Amino acid sequence: MFTLLDELMPGDVSAGVAERMVARRKERHMSQAQLASVSGVSLGSLRRFEQLHEISLTSLVSIAFALQCENDFESLFANPYYATIEDVEAARKRGE
Repeated sequence: MFTLLDELMPGDVSAGVAERMVARRKERHMSQAQLASVSGVSLGSLRRFEQLHEISLTSLVSIAFALQCENDFESLFANPYYATIEDVEAARKRGE
């Protein structure tokens, strides 16, 4: 049986990104203050992201660069969506 509890929600995704960012920060032995300084993101914004999972895209990208994780954004929205087999065939014909 399928329930909504099986589906990821936006808050789950945000929390997962924040948790992975904290892990990368700790792997590099950086404090919140150090990461804020290196990334140019305010310490308050960094703390809000770690605690409430809220941050602007610009700040998130700056943090990713500071943690040398900027290439992780390359896969965001990279996979095309196909609703039908006809969509797949049409994309193949277009050379996608």
